[in-house]
Amino acid sequence: MVELTRRTVLAASCGLAGGTAVSESASAASSGETAWDFSFPGIDGSTLDFAQFRGKALLVVNTASFCGYTYQYEALEKLYHARSAEGLVVVGVPSGDFNQESADNKTVKEFCDTRFGISFPLAALSHVRGKDAAPFYAWVKRTRDWAPSWNFNKVLVSRQGFVTGTFGAGEEPDGTTLSEAISTALGKTARPA
Repeated sequence: MVELTRRTVLAASCGLAGGTAVSESASAASSGETAWDFSFPGIDGSTLDFAQFRGKALLVVNTASFCGYTYQYEALEKLYHARSAEGLVVVGVPSGDFNQESADNKTVKEFCDTRFGISFPLAALSHVRGKDAAPFYAWVKRTRDWAPSWNFNKVLVSRQGFVTGTFGAGEEPDGTTLSEAISTALGKTARPA
């Protein structure tokens, strides 16, 4: 039992543990802002304004091209196609904060296009933690006291624009826990695995 507890603590500290959920009212009480108040520079030079997604659920994932979890791009693309009609938008946020991403947007976009055929929205290279964190991630830190601890950490946002869960890299995009959390964020009854 002690070994299991130690492994759980270690996994959580590395960002590998499963997700955590919070009620929307708790999230809303701590800030008047919602996810719809934020934007990222887009990987193609445009602006990726979250206000355009108002009324949809978002799964925001900090990504990297040279990580052991990079294979998750494939499952994220499948998830986006499978559940976008229900109102889910996957957003990739490439980040070099863990020293596993290319140094320029063009290289990242080419990698995502050629290797995985990514069609979900991608932000430009962004910081996801620390004093230089993008405003969305700074908001998540303020309201949830959470920041990505590794690549492919996930932030789930409800249709109302509130963070309803955060998930470590080890939480697979097609796993039961994340699937059920997405169903809840979409306002649907969780589907059986």
